[in-house]
Amino acid sequence: MSNTHTLYLRRKYGEKGTNGTITFKGEHICHTIELPWRNNLQRLSCIPEGRYKLQKTKYYKHGEQIGIPAVLGREAILVHAANHAMEELHGCIAPVTTLTGEGTGDDSRKALDKLKALVYSLWDMEAEVFLVIRGQGLETRG
Repeated sequence: MSNTHTLYLRRKYGEKGTNGTITFKGEHICHTIELPWRNNLQRLSCIPEGRYKLQKTKYYKHGEQIGIPAVLGREAILVHAANHAMEELHGCIAPVTTLTGEGTGDDSRKALDKLKALVYSLWDMEAEVFLVIRGQGLETRG
């Protein structure tokens, strides 16, 4: 039996931001906000859809975070707290408790703590953790 676990992020794309929902084994974990899709432009776009291996990453600014290292043409992609994509994100993914608009949400720190608790518990069991990102319905990007 391979020790891998997959979280799913379903996205809805908008002009002012990308909203999503992360689930694990069919269970809702949190909502997410990201920048709008802008052809994977560094610091201006959300990352392309796909399957990404998550890894523990230490950054001076954010401390230890969930990192998404293998994004084509991008670096330093993290999952970190933010409540307004256009003001606070440069391509990263921010968990939020409630979506309040396109690319905006609230209680991000609380949602991040919940997501980190799940991912870190899987890592503690020596598991590899993946994030699969997909659009809702027919629209896909990347």
